[in-house]
Amino acid sequence: MARHWIAPQWGTPDVWRFEEYVPPAPGPGEVTLRVHAAGVNPADAKHVAAARPGVALPVAIGYEVSGEITAIGPDTEIGSGPASIGDEVLAFRVSGGYATELTIPVGKAFHKPSTLTHPEAANLLLTGTTAAEMLAITRAAPGETVLLHAASGAVGVSVLQQAALIGVRVIGTASPGRAEDVRRFGGIPIAYGPGLAERIRAAMSNAGVDRIDAALDAVGTDEAIATSLEFVPDRSRIVTIVAAASAQSEGFAAIAGSMPASAVFRDEARSRLIELAGRGDLVVPVARTYPLSEAPAAHAFLGEGHPGGAIALIP
Repeated sequence: MARHWIAPQWGTPDVWRFEEYVPPAPGPGEVTLRVHAAGVNPADAKHVAAARPGVALPVAIGYEVSGEITAIGPDTEIGSGPASIGDEVLAFRVSGGYATELTIPVGKAFHKPSTLTHPEAANLLLTGTTAAEMLAITRAAPGETVLLHAASGAVGVSVLQQAALIGVRVIGTASPGRAEDVRRFGGIPIAYGPGLAERIRAAMSNAGVDRIDAALDAVGTDEAIATSLEFVPDRSRIVTIVAAASAQSEGFAAIAGSMPASAVFRDEARSRLIELAGRGDLVVPVARTYPLSEAPAAHAFLGEGHPGGAIALIP
């Protein structure tokens, strides 16, 4: 019998339960997957930490998976075209991805590039589409320089790669121990902490640039918000994915996958990002995998703040 993780009550991962369940048989417009890897993201725990309007308990956990089709509804094609039982696929914006098996709407499933492992594929689209939207909403253009906070994190690494592909220079904050990760993906690393503004100016001088055109915040600290506002006077070119309250009070953009406009953008970006990954132009560093049964331990590791790459659960 299949198993999946659910939140039977609002709270931290230690209240989740790993239960047996029966995935529904796929009807028209649906497929059933055997999950080979589930991506682990902060949103998985954040969205069940406290009650949310319109969301009823229990909540099946996980938004992103990679696996193979085991059953397919009649007259059905997946998001990337015709599909057959046994095809390997990745799926994003699903409900209940922390599972051994899962039935989903076909529009959420795409053929997995053979160049990607299942743990890589299961962590491609949530961070990749977030990064793409950050660059799009700040209108980052070839030849410009952007400031990226948390450049060595999962979203930051995708921003670095996508920015490089369009000719955008990135000055990115990271811990000193993660500076080489930022360099690896084409960014100019600087350490966060006291004196950040001075280090930004030094990096600009060394790179021969006279301004920061946009700021992308993936960490949400007071320091990140303050330096973004200091270096980018045009607040329409500042975006955060974590500090919505600051964005509202200071007049810059905050985005999230739960916002309708963000959802539309991210859905439209999926095919392009899968193509980039298939060509090797967008990679997903994987830091660690855990057995599916150890989902709370995976979130404890993620909560330490410096995982060094993506995390996947393996059934």
